[in-house]
Amino acid sequence: MTDTYEYIDSKEPLTKYPQKSKRIKLLKRLLSIGVILSILIWGSSFLFITVDNFLIKYGNYEVNHQFLSQSISSKPSSIYVSPNDKFTNFGDKIPLNKKIYDDHELNPKIHDIQWIKEPSSIYNDQGTYVIKEDISSKDDFKVVIKSIANEKYEHTLIETSKFTYDDKEYLIEKFKASPDLKKVLLQTDITSSWRYSSLSLYWILDVEKKEIEPLFNGNTKISTVSWSPDSLNVAFIYNNNIYLKSLKDNKLTQVTFDGSNEIFNGKPDWVYEEEVFGNDLVLWWSPSGDKFAFLKSNNTEVPEFIIPFYAQNEFKDYPEIVKIKYPKAGYPNPLVEVLSYDLAKDKLIKHDLKSEHIEINNRIISEVAWVGEEILVKTSNRASDHLKIFLINEKNSNLIRTHKSKNEWFDRTTIFYIPKNKTAGRENDGYIDIILENGFNHLAYFSPPENPEYRLLTKGNWEIVGGVDSFDYNSNTVFFTSTIKSSIERHLHSINLFDQTNNGLPYIKDLTAKEGYYSSSFSSGGRFLFLSDLGPNVPTQRINDLKLGKNVKTIEDNFEFSKKLRKYILPEIKYGEIELTDDETGEKFKVNTQEIFPLNFDKNKKYPVLFFIYGGPGSQQVTKKWSISFSLLVAAELNAVVVTFDGRGTGFNNLNYKLGSKFKYIVKNKIGKYEAKDVISAGRYWSKKSYVDPDRIAVWGWSYGGFLTLKTLESDYQDSVFNYGVAIAPVTKWRLYDSIYTERYLNTPQANPEGYQIGSINNITNFKSVKKFFIGHGSGDDNVHLQHSLQLIDEFNLKEVENFEFMIFPDSNHGMNYHNGNKIVFDRILNFLKRAFNWEFV
Repeated sequence: MTDTYEYIDSKEPLTKYPQKSKRIKLLKRLLSIGVILSILIWGSSFLFITVDNFLIKYGNYEVNHQFLSQSISSKPSSIYVSPNDKFTNFGDKIPLNKKIYDDHELNPKIHDIQWIKEPSSIYNDQGTYVIKEDISSKDDFKVVIKSIANEKYEHTLIETSKFTYDDKEYLIEKFKASPDLKKVLLQTDITSSWRYSSLSLYWILDVEKKEIEPLFNGNTKISTVSWSPDSLNVAFIYNNNIYLKSLKDNKLTQVTFDGSNEIFNGKPDWVYEEEVFGNDLVLWWSPSGDKFAFLKSNNTEVPEFIIPFYAQNEFKDYPEIVKIKYPKAGYPNPLVEVLSYDLAKDKLIKHDLKSEHIEINNRIISEVAWVGEEILVKTSNRASDHLKIFLINEKNSNLIRTHKSKNEWFDRTTIFYIPKNKTAGRENDGYIDIILENGFNHLAYFSPPENPEYRLLTKGNWEIVGGVDSFDYNSNTVFFTSTIKSSIERHLHSINLFDQTNNGLPYIKDLTAKEGYYSSSFSSGGRFLFLSDLGPNVPTQRINDLKLGKNVKTIEDNFEFSKKLRKYILPEIKYGEIELTDDETGEKFKVNTQEIFPLNFDKNKKYPVLFFIYGGPGSQQVTKKWSISFSLLVAAELNAVVVTFDGRGTGFNNLNYKLGSKFKYIVKNKIGKYEAKDVISAGRYWSKKSYVDPDRIAVWGWSYGGFLTLKTLESDYQDSVFNYGVAIAPVTKWRLYDSIYTERYLNTPQANPEGYQIGSINNITNFKSVKKFFIGHGSGDDNVHLQHSLQLIDEFNLKEVENFEFMIFPDSNHGMNYHNGNKIVFDRILNFLKRAFNWEFV
């Protein structure tokens, strides 16, 4: 047997000292027992700590919040406010909460009216309109005709919201009366396609006979319909072809025959629907109703994008596969042409838009409008910095205007036709268009239509919103909405077309004086105004007689709603502006801000802050429009301050007149660069406020706001301001997004590869500095494809970025509204922020 030697001092073996060896063995035994006891004690402590941390992090725990905040963040709860703090006593008042928000108890009534506009009514304006009114039950309604000029006149068009045809009951979902009020188009069984388009059954109601017949047939859904101005015809789209239904002899005429999955007639393809016209119809009637123009799109060369749908009832075992002609940045666009159809001659005419600088494969048609008997067409190149305007008739196509820009883009604008009337002083036909003047959109008058020279009607460091609202054909009064009073308000004004003051411009008359966010619609001759006051207070709606200068009818005062609202306590909203600095030039600029405070706000405490952002080119988030928004819910439920602001690249900013167009157009060819810098600067500004906890600042956004959230987190990796983020349906690489939107601001990837690299999410490892972030995306998103998020997550995997949560919403589109998706996505956002503001992500 071999001796085993153990050393005490590494010098002598124990066998040489037998007595010493016995004492050592005893000591060893005692030490072993001590070590085992120590391990047991340490292990128990570790187990208790682990379980406690697990319960704190994941459990529905009842932990004293003072202990929680001190143990996790070492911040006393008497100063640092968390979502677990209870509401103080508001007496009889009910605080805003998730239940109220989800149940939509706090929605005021908002009405739509259809002004009746027959060709002859522009000079004899009776203020005739159609409005829907609730009747016996909440789900039933009737539709009536009323007249402002004759208060006694009232006639029922539709008596009830349901009708029966061939023993089957149908529910009227939408309707549109003919200009002569003798017939009504009824829309039932609507199936949504994309954002604006749908398929429906359409019916024609004969008001006098009270008879209903199918427009096409009672079984086949069609895309969309359009009344002729003379009420004699209805144009509609079926299988991407145009059909014409004559109501005089019930004759059906097929106008085009080449409609297919690649060829669209009178109906926009996906990219033109989403990014150009914002409509499901690209067909325009002439003023007299004897002709119409339409857009034809050839999508043969446009690549297809495939979207699988997994949760459709009729596709249980295999997914439904949907293919969309979707041009991504740099790929072929649809080839678009303008055609017109003469009803009397049954003649289809193709109009050739010849241009030296814009080839058909790079051409975008952004507007088609009738100017008398001629058609005005606006075209641009892919980068939207070269604009050409044509005036065409049956025989000729003439280029009448050209505009170029290096550092700006041309927004889509709409013209307003001004017919000639020598009695009113208008010798020739003309139109009013939007002109870019020192970086701001302003009104300009062109007459005769072929004249490239214009007379400026408005000018200044403010913006026209949407073009001309209406025109009084007797008095030459032009009505428009602008930001002249405030960049975050909307006010209505009027000018006289031929009035000139000392500066050569017409005098501007204000039609809305009180602070507010107004929207309007006008009767056919511009005499009667349907005015909606949408904020900052509870919305109201009324009709004014502009000739008499008084309110003649209240459509909605929301009295009952306001009465109910008194029971609730809502977060306080403050509007303001802050000054930021360009870190490259040192130039200072101002941005509009909105701050929403918790219900128990105490300036001596420290609150978490959530930034809600969008930031897309020309957009605006900060307005005085009234709403019960998700931001209000976050402030109330999570005891958080919610901040919204509009940084560089956004529109309607009146605060930086010295910058001219630079504030908005600085993002040209480099979107994502300055917007993220401004979010970080604004975040740093708020982090220094006495009532803000700088360790609990989060940012979130949807779509472009989702992109900007990720871009902010990516850029904010040194001395981080934002520890948390939520990005819903984000763009992650601009080369994956649609061509017309992307190239308007970035040009093509081939022409601007650096801009695409800077703007997209690319510095993946920077996300490791974020404590936690959440991404959500709908698998059926036809706008920002799920591909964006999945490619980003693949890059996260490759770089071992794991500090995020991700959720797919099956079959949901960009609005996340399939199978309860919209409710769940907001629940997830709220829950994520609650955990973040409770110090759970440490």
